[in-house]
Amino acid sequence: MKPLSHPAQRFCALLGAGALLAAFGMTAPRAADLGAVLPRPVPTFAQVDPSTWVVTVSGSLQVVPRYPGASDYTAVGYPSIDIRRLGEPRRFSAPDDGFSLSLYDDPVFRIGPTARIVPGRYYGDDRRHLFGFRDARFAIEPGVFAEFYPVSFIRTRVEARQGIYGHHGTVGSVAADYLIPTEKLLFSIGPRFNIGDASFARKYFGVSPAEAALNGRATPYDPRSFYSAGVLGAVTYTQNETWAYTAFAGYTRILGASGDSPLVRRPFGSPDQFQFGIKIDYSFTTPALF
Repeated sequence: MKPLSHPAQRFCALLGAGALLAAFGMTAPRAADLGAVLPRPVPTFAQVDPSTWVVTVSGSLQVVPRYPGASDYTAVGYPSIDIRRLGEPRRFSAPDDGFSLSLYDDPVFRIGPTARIVPGRYYGDDRRHLFGFRDARFAIEPGVFAEFYPVSFIRTRVEARQGIYGHHGTVGSVAADYLIPTEKLLFSIGPRFNIGDASFARKYFGVSPAEAALNGRATPYDPRSFYSAGVLGAVTYTQNETWAYTAFAGYTRILGASGDSPLVRRPFGSPDQFQFGIKIDYSFTTPALF
């Protein structure tokens, strides 16, 4: 393994090590004590009422790389929804979590299905540099997730996903978030680590001999794995029971074999990937449908 010579790599490694030591070096409190340890700034409306639901509809706008490894950026928007019983506190969710549904949920642990969409790389994105390359279609990745709170102010999350469209590789992610609540604000920050198998890496970072010959500037390359490391921070302002606003920013560096691909080097792309975004939540109550 190559030494971590890039400053961002050293920063991510130190941050990740610190978060893991904090996560596993403390004893998890009893589930009944979590509310006292971490007063969440998200309102709970009233006592738990199974006959009434709280529905939170969210809209997000992000600036992200146009495709994995790109140096150009684009804006994307998408909706999401969260449903819980009246009186239950809303679960913390990081802006980069996959679309998720809990099948088992308690104050310390939850698990369920998840899914992500990976942007595709198309010739029309950059006709000058991507000439000769086959399109890498956008991908759909369903899978499972698990979250664990070793202490009430640290959330750890693991996702394992399988590509079923766009690529057929296996990918995964590991994240930890340190939570700092105040009366109206919730700050979160933590490391990210992403991995992928050879099938995923070749789809987005491989260069075949035919592609290299047609392009004329890229050389053939076969990445056998993918991994990246980074950090994400966010702040949420809860105005009242109805409205909440989140701003976030993140950085990820593509490492290892995929980081050495010609497609993430100038003039084709960059191993340094940034993201910025905002999210608006609107909550309302409704009678339970079942």
